[in-house]
Amino acid sequence: MKEFGERVKKIPVTDDGITIRKAIDRDRDGIAAIFNHYVEHSFAAYPDQPVDETFFDNMSKIVYDDAFFVIETAEKKLAGFAFLKRYHPASTFNRVAEAGYFILPEYTRRGIGTRILDHLEKTARSLGIDALLAHISSRNQPSVAFHKKQGFSECGRLNKISRKFGKDVDIVWMRKFI
Repeated sequence: MKEFGERVKKIPVTDDGITIRKAIDRDRDGIAAIFNHYVEHSFAAYPDQPVDETFFDNMSKIVYDDAFFVIETAEKKLAGFAFLKRYHPASTFNRVAEAGYFILPEYTRRGIGTRILDHLEKTARSLGIDALLAHISSRNQPSVAFHKKQGFSECGRLNKISRKFGKDVDIVWMRKFI
């Protein structure tokens, strides 16, 4: 993977001040804080313990080059992050990627999820990827519904594979051909 430099290319997505840009080193604490919100308060993130700033380094190692993004407000606050990562290391799977994104609750239901997914799809196509996968906690029904609305369909389910907050959780696999 390439090193993440301080070069910031902003991609305006609307006139509401929200931009999508590549994640850089100074975003590490903000990305961990966003992820930890979901670790501590929902089924959307799988861990049951908060992550630290090394989460950024770990993510940087597994995402495609130039496919790790932050969603930033006009006030320079991080509202979320998104990424594409390889589904499997075998080259026979190069046409598919896993898409992931976490957006703070105060920024959901404003079209930002649709915009970041569109951005991920464009990025994926530029990498020669023609299918996206998303794995979602079955207890995160808003995310399952969002993905269905965006053209994903369920392609697999791992029943009772996880347990969080004392509850069994299925993992729903969804796929979209782009």
